[in-house]
Amino acid sequence: MEKTVLYNGKVYVNKGDFREAVLVEDGIIAMVGSNEEILEAAGDAKKIDCEGRTVIPGINDSHMHILMVGEMLSEAQIGDSKSIDDMIERCKKFAAENPELVKKGMHSQGWNQDLFTEGEVRLPNRHDLDKISTEYPIVLERVCGHTCALNTKALEMLGIGKNHPQIYEGGTIEFEADGNPSGYFTENAVYEVRKVVPQPTIEEQKQSLLKAMKYCVEHGITSVQSNDVGEMAEDRDALFAMYKDVYKEGLAPLRLRHQVCCMSEKSLQSYLDGEYKNKDQYDDMLAIGPLKLFKDGSLGARTATMRNEYADDPGNYGVEALSDELMDKLIKMAADQGIQTVTHVIGDDAIEKTVASYEKVMKDGKNVLRNSLIHCQITDRPLLERIRDSETLVAYQPIFLQYDLHIVESRCGKELASTSYAMKTAKDLGIRASYGTDSPVEDCNPFPNIYVAVNRKDLNGKPEEGFNPQECVDVYEAIDAYTKESAYHEFLEDKKGRIKPGHFADMVILDRDIFTVDSMDIVNILPVLTMVGGKVVYEK
Repeated sequence: MEKTVLYNGKVYVNKGDFREAVLVEDGIIAMVGSNEEILEAAGDAKKIDCEGRTVIPGINDSHMHILMVGEMLSEAQIGDSKSIDDMIERCKKFAAENPELVKKGMHSQGWNQDLFTEGEVRLPNRHDLDKISTEYPIVLERVCGHTCALNTKALEMLGIGKNHPQIYEGGTIEFEADGNPSGYFTENAVYEVRKVVPQPTIEEQKQSLLKAMKYCVEHGITSVQSNDVGEMAEDRDALFAMYKDVYKEGLAPLRLRHQVCCMSEKSLQSYLDGEYKNKDQYDDMLAIGPLKLFKDGSLGARTATMRNEYADDPGNYGVEALSDELMDKLIKMAADQGIQTVTHVIGDDAIEKTVASYEKVMKDGKNVLRNSLIHCQITDRPLLERIRDSETLVAYQPIFLQYDLHIVESRCGKELASTSYAMKTAKDLGIRASYGTDSPVEDCNPFPNIYVAVNRKDLNGKPEEGFNPQECVDVYEAIDAYTKESAYHEFLEDKKGRIKPGHFADMVILDRDIFTVDSMDIVNILPVLTMVGGKVVYEK
């Protein structure tokens, strides 16, 4: 039997309840208690001195895209571009330094027109991207992944020219005044046009995945619920096989649960007839999880679907990525197989319609499948009460607020903004709400995420009083959402998310005490050690 002891720590067990030491046996927590009682029971166990540091359960990101995190580490870094010209220069420099990586095309993600502080503040178009190259296709996605810009070469390869019909259901091709395509696309069209740049090989994707996993454990993440396999995958079966190989070969340092995106009946049926039949091959490290759907877009791109038109864009109600009818069919197909559904919803219209779909598959008034809303940003009180009454789960990304707090009032009006991103109200109403980052939309580092949940401020500390500070949660609530509630989201609350006997020994030792440090300093916290299943997977 393999035994390890963490001792001389401040071990978080429950709100206001801390112990000193933990005994781990064969990857499972066996005892939690005082230094004296644990060391006495430890025998010849390997001993790790926490040196008085704080120990919390491993962080479990309830929604992200870990493969894309790794892929973005190998692309032009455009996330903090200050202008369109800045973005162009970064891409040109990347292409000059990495000719092999761009010879078949360039893809990158991360620009955000609301962060442009120099030059024209507008959306990029084909004329901008042509300045990078006209020799190969270029696709640059907005930070949210819900809109993108293409160069002229990519448009030619796709056969999209003047006055081209709208061919992408749940997505749009945008045009210039003369009828020529602008190179700008929204929602479901993004998935289709993205394919004009060849995807990395399976081996390249494997290396990207390992790179991202390493980054995760360095930041205290021991579990991810990740949407990587979906409509964009050219060979879904090969991708599933690659993940299984990574785990079989013992290369994965964290736990992963697939969120599988299928946006058509054909796509979902193919998954049900294919990899889903292999579900018994999965285990506590690599699991196959829910169906992932997209109902709308993003607030920043004004494609989130709203009940009322955008305050700063009259006549625009957003872009619906999935019709109500098709959504009902897909959720029922999943429910008939006992499969949970998780749906991307940002606008209040998308949230309301998705809850209505979920209500249709409830059993005796219960949400037995734990169907969930991912993001769930724009809400009023009656909508939150309906979410509670239908027992619908929520997977929040508090970190989104650090950007959105600057735009939400102009998009939605002050009143609706005051009841949105309602993490504290959701908790007080009894909604089961977990935390994640949607990385690479935001960095998957959990500590800036917790900082935003606790302070309701951007990463520069603004506004000083916090944005709608009545929605601030305390540190305990934030950590529980990121551990206990994320485990509930994947039906593992009896095995994960707490430091208690019988749970997986997934723990993180922090470099400072998250419970007593100034709340503005939470953003800077980092792990000194990360443990998954009793094994040290990262040590500073």
